Amino acid sequence: MNWLDLPPLTALRAFAALSQTGSAQAAGAALNVSHAAISQQIKALEAHMGMALTRREGRGLALTDEGAQLAEALDEGFGAIAARVGALTGADATRPLQISTTPQFAAFWLMPRLGQFQQRHPDVDLMVHPSAQRADPAPGGVDVALRFGAGQWDGLDAELLVPTNIVVAAAPSLVGDRVFTHPEEMLDYPWMDELEVSQADDWLRANGVTTKRCKSMTTLPGNLMVDGMRAGQGIGVLSGISITDDVAAGRLRILFEDKGDTGYYIVTRPGVQRPQTKMLIRWLRSLKNAPLRQ
Repeated sequence: MNWLDLPPLTALRAFAALSQTGSAQAAGAALNVSHAAISQQIKALEAHMGMALTRREGRGLALTDEGAQLAEALDEGFGAIAARVGALTGADATRPLQISTTPQFAAFWLMPRLGQFQQRHPDVDLMVHPSAQRADPAPGGVDVALRFGAGQWDGLDAELLVPTNIVVAAAPSLVGDRVFTHPEEMLDYPWMDELEVSQADDWLRANGVTTKRCKSMTTLPGNLMVDGMRAGQGIGVLSGISITDDVAAGRLRILFEDKGDTGYYIVTRPGVQRPQTKMLIRWLRSLKNAPLRQ
């Protein structure tokens, strides 16, 4: 490596902070410098590289294609440095172990089991972020994400935890024992959808329902959506394992099921993991073949 060919570290750090925070003012606050200093460093970096890395967009800044590529490399590089320094110095040892997942998965799967982990590792503090918004694992932030999908997220490692299909379900008190042969027939009923996901709309469009809307749509957090479905307040689209007990007890009926290679995955950032993260991953792996019901 020719060190003289690299831009100054202060300029690279300023650009990385800008790409992560979205503004020169926020980047300055993160680095404890003025926003003018950030702007000067960005200009110096662009001059050094001979290309534009940012562009004006409304009142703010956006990254060019080249800027986005550099931001990705810096995020990975600085993230690896931070993780290794934290591991070597022990500075990261007391930070709570952060888990990101959806409210629905947290309510029906994670929380009934999390006491087992706390009993095994009482010295590990936990912080659970139940949100439908995607939160990628990152140094100093989320350590492990429990995410639904097909297991393919660029730049992240994913290991299948619980396989499950997507189902459309409702309470017998709402739909009775009616047999539906086409998704459009369900538009006569109210629907429920998980906040920030729009899974019901996506499922209807994917199954050819594009010109008509359902009777009504109520959007709310995933755990509350299931409560509403049990009460007969609407039809919902969700993972099959989230309603296993409800189906067995007759509280909900599965109306349609999409079978595929989907499930909930253990999602982590590549590279060195904190000891607490390794403990959690080992514990999650031990639950792979355990019964769904607790």
